[in-house]
Amino acid sequence: MVKTMAEALMSAEADGLCGADYGTRSEERTNRRNGYRSRDWDIRAGTVELAIPKLRSGSYFPDWLLQRRRRAEQALISVVATSYLLGVSTRRIDKLVEQLGITGISKSQVSQMTKTLDGQVDAFRTRPLDGGPYAFVWLDALTQKVREGGRTVNVHVLVATAVNADGRREILGLEVSAAEDGAGWLAFLRGLVARGLSGVQLVISDAHRGLVEAIGATLPGASWQRCRTHYLRNLLTTVPKSAQPWVATLVRTIFDQPAAEQVRAQHAWVIDALEAKYPATAEHLDAAREELLAFAAFPKETWRQIWSNNPQERLNKEIRRRTDVVGIFPDRAAIVRLVGAVLAEQTDEWTEARRYMGLDILAKCRMRLLAGDTPEQSLIPQTLTA
Repeated sequence: MVKTMAEALMSAEADGLCGADYGTRSEERTNRRNGYRSRDWDIRAGTVELAIPKLRSGSYFPDWLLQRRRRAEQALISVVATSYLLGVSTRRIDKLVEQLGITGISKSQVSQMTKTLDGQVDAFRTRPLDGGPYAFVWLDALTQKVREGGRTVNVHVLVATAVNADGRREILGLEVSAAEDGAGWLAFLRGLVARGLSGVQLVISDAHRGLVEAIGATLPGASWQRCRTHYLRNLLTTVPKSAQPWVATLVRTIFDQPAAEQVRAQHAWVIDALEAKYPATAEHLDAAREELLAFAAFPKETWRQIWSNNPQERLNKEIRRRTDVVGIFPDRAAIVRLVGAVLAEQTDEWTEARRYMGLDILAKCRMRLLAGDTPEQSLIPQTLTA
């Protein structure tokens, strides 16, 4: 039925261009029909083989029905792009469209269809950051494989997450860098500041030297907190595998204390408990004292949100779940397309979800900033500035 209706409409339009109906002699005729050319048309009802009229002079193409050099309607493109975004591999997408009655879609066609996401992702990455001040910011990088210059190399996806003035989580941006060095982080953070990032009081990240120095250069006045998850992974390498669960449990008690004084007291007690059996671990923990306890200078109501519901770690798992399906990306644009679409989708979900931090808690943080109550520890540890 779809085929018959579409071909009838095309035939009528071709007759109008010829100046007379098909097979009719007329002095008003200006052109003649010259057979048909076959073209497959992929729609939600399946693959339809259309017979497009040809003209002896000039050419005819139904722009109102088809798009040049594209054989799939927009609804199908949206289905394929969304499936790719949800982590469905190109092989499974091919099987999916076969169930819709379509003969099959190649990997190159899937790639072309997913490029419809580019406009949305670009708008998301370049939007103004007008939801500030952003009191708390998380920074992290994920490694992805990409083909460049005929070989497979590792690149780093830099991601920034924050809590905005409304108390909701928001993904500030992402960038793909050749290496997780100071230059990449510096350019990324400068871009965020240029877009409106302001009011940052605490930055949570790992202890990568280039990252910490970039934070100090672009976000003056902000405190730096070493990520507990990243630090614990490093610390556990100093003890035998059999003792790692016990040491991890012991260290976590530092962050579960109800007051700042008890946090520091518990940190000292854990060091004493490890000193006898694992002196290297105790020394490691003692050296990281200030960078681990920076959070204690903030209102205790913020501690649970900083540690118990770390948005960056959970977000990383979601990104990896989608990117693991791809494995090796064909280029950096494909990484930005997929990861950017995932992050934009996640930001929309956070916007509709309940607040991550209460407005009263953020008000206490602002009062702390206005009162000049800042930690004694400098943002960049002395070991990194030596």
